[in-house]
Amino acid sequence: MWSFIREILSYFCFFILLYTITYSNQNSNGYFQVDHLQKYFYNSREINSDYSKISTINEYWLWLEESFVSNIRAQQWYNGDAPRYLSGFTNDKTNRFIGWATMRQLRTKSQLCHVKNEIISTCQYDYSLFNEDKHSYQPGWLNETIRTYSLSISQSFQYKSSKDLDTYTYVGDHGSYPGDGYVYKFRGGLSDLQSNLSQLHTLGWINNQTRAVIIQFTLYNPNVQLFTAVTFLMEFLSTGGVYPSARVEPMSFDAFTSPFQLICMMFYMIFIIYFMWMEIKSLFSLKWSYFQQFWSYVEVGMIVCSWSSVGIYVWRYKEYKRISSLFEQTNGYVYINLQFASYINDILTYFYGFCCFFGTIKLLHLCRFNERLMLFRETLKYAGKELISFSMMFLIVFFAFMCLFNLLFVSKILGCSSLLETAQMLFQMTLLKFDATELVGAAAFLGPFCFSLFILLVVFVCLSMFLSIINDSFRRARDDMKIEKNQEIFSFILNRFQHWTGWKKASEKEIYQERNGLMRSGYINGMEHLSEKLDQILDAVNRLSVSREAELTRAQQTDI
Repeated sequence: MWSFIREILSYFCFFILLYTITYSNQNSNGYFQVDHLQKYFYNSREINSDYSKISTINEYWLWLEESFVSNIRAQQWYNGDAPRYLSGFTNDKTNRFIGWATMRQLRTKSQLCHVKNEIISTCQYDYSLFNEDKHSYQPGWLNETIRTYSLSISQSFQYKSSKDLDTYTYVGDHGSYPGDGYVYKFRGGLSDLQSNLSQLHTLGWINNQTRAVIIQFTLYNPNVQLFTAVTFLMEFLSTGGVYPSARVEPMSFDAFTSPFQLICMMFYMIFIIYFMWMEIKSLFSLKWSYFQQFWSYVEVGMIVCSWSSVGIYVWRYKEYKRISSLFEQTNGYVYINLQFASYINDILTYFYGFCCFFGTIKLLHLCRFNERLMLFRETLKYAGKELISFSMMFLIVFFAFMCLFNLLFVSKILGCSSLLETAQMLFQMTLLKFDATELVGAAAFLGPFCFSLFILLVVFVCLSMFLSIINDSFRRARDDMKIEKNQEIFSFILNRFQHWTGWKKASEKEIYQERNGLMRSGYINGMEHLSEKLDQILDAVNRLSVSREAELTRAQQTDI
């Protein structure tokens, strides 16, 4: 019992350290920073320049010229005062630019149409690495100079590689876009930016060959000590559709904000090293049997995620020192792209999440003596083979319906635009969280018919089979499971602790059982006292034989 208590105490110490380290690295102001910047730059209050509702190129230019440019430069206060000491700040007077914003576009080549027709001979297809336009042009996408423009306008028609721009691949809703392209830098005063955007609009910087326009910039909020990487992506498909999206990622580069956090980190790594040592010993003792245990994978997963988190944490700290040094040397007037840093920060967050996941799962291992948990484990053991067979059958049926819905409604319902979207829609239908009116509007007969067939076969039949398998396995596990005394160790420990602290008084039945146990221990000898009792019996026999011999000797002497 005491060894189990030590295991519980040690694990709870590790559990507290894990959650202390994980959640101390999360800034509570992150959500509010993202919410503010989205509302601020989306400009959702203006119907004509709402970023999330842009559907044409003209609306996009209107948002750029009327809303975005005015928001990235600090202007007069509400009472007309000048924005003193706010150079480099946005118009909200709170966030400061790290460098400047950039607007980059990726284009496709004009090439002969795949299908010959008499109306048009050249086409601009969707973006891919094979048809990307990488040539440099003069303003207006011309091959020769007609008029002299400013340097920023001329360079916006020059192709730049990702190495020159220090940018990386960005994944959008309708494609993946590398870090190269044609770039315009938002540098200068508000009037200069408005003039440059007007010239770019006139020169047709965005035309029918444009497939993506990506605006990227980095902000720093000194009030909450948060860096924020902001990315606005506008995708232009060959069908003529315009699809906006955005990504706002707050990052906190603080490392060991307090001595307590550093101490927790050191003790946490001591625990991880101890777990590694125990797992290595188990691996050498169990050999191949080690990989057949579920808890082995939990321990390995937690160890790998912990060490990976430490490595990425150190890298993020070095990146913070580099950014701070550049910011201090240039007073913020240097371009720093945090796109790659945001990717690494996301990976660190994923590792934190998996560390908490594996650490919390280990709580089930501590509850291995609990009756309900053992019943759950035995139920899964009985249902394992049947669930594997059922899963194969269910996947075949589900895939059949996924192909059916995708082929029938691919051009009529947004949820069927791809196989992945169709699978998500079918899962919503399985949970009965789907609006069937979309199917009725897509096809008056096929929509309701396919919906009814899916509900009948998947929801009613397949899910009923699943519940039947679980129910039958639960019944078998409950009937076959025999709980031993040591499997009630949780109840025993809790009961003893309550009696010891005085929180619970013993009942008459418990007092009687305890007294009966003491009496039995006094009168009933176990195997551990067998040798002692045998020695006592032999001594008694020896004494008896000696006394009998002495009596016989005295009797013989009396007769003589």
